[in-house]
Amino acid sequence: MKQVYKLNTTILEDPETFFGFYEKLSDKRRRKIAGYRMKKDQMLSLGAGILIDKGLQNFGLREAKVRIAEGMYGKPYFPDYPDIHFNVSHSEQMVIAVFADIEVGCDIEYTDAIDLKLAEKFFCRSEYEFIMKHQNQERKEAFYRVWTMKESFMKAVGSGMMLPMNEFYIKIGRQIQVEQRFNNEEYGIEDWKEGEYHAAFCWNRGKKVTVCE
Repeated sequence: MKQVYKLNTTILEDPETFFGFYEKLSDKRRRKIAGYRMKKDQMLSLGAGILIDKGLQNFGLREAKVRIAEGMYGKPYFPDYPDIHFNVSHSEQMVIAVFADIEVGCDIEYTDAIDLKLAEKFFCRSEYEFIMKHQNQERKEAFYRVWTMKESFMKAVGSGMMLPMNEFYIKIGRQIQVEQRFNNEEYGIEDWKEGEYHAAFCWNRGKKVTVCE
């Protein structure tokens, strides 16, 4: 079971709509929202709370009544519901959340200017070559495909940015594969483009694999 939710935060620009959702969320989420000075960040945090609440409703639960804790590297989880896994990401005006019964991670990015030096330094060689074989707008799309898929994997395994980006790579072909040595399990990835945004989510297939030397 995998469910992806998305929200454009422009709907929260209306004060009545904003506070209508705000009042339904937990005190912890409301404090987090209030802690941001910029309205844009407040709307993104509220959007995350809305999607978490929406995902939980499929399990007969509500965000206001469920404890959320963080793992060693900051990945959120439900300590009282270990069989419900989720992850959230946001960029500019978009928020996405994914819920699953297995470990999962997601990422969304606004397709702005790209830094090819960053890709050359931090991505694997094969990923950098995949990006560079494209031209102009297609190169930008290739960069964000790789970026979002790599970050979704790091979030799925719960390591965040503690896992160097060049210690695993995304193999893009007829099927997308993750070649990695973080653990001996297999992961699936899906990515998509929507307007000016690119997004991906990654999940643990639960299958043990052997990585050859």
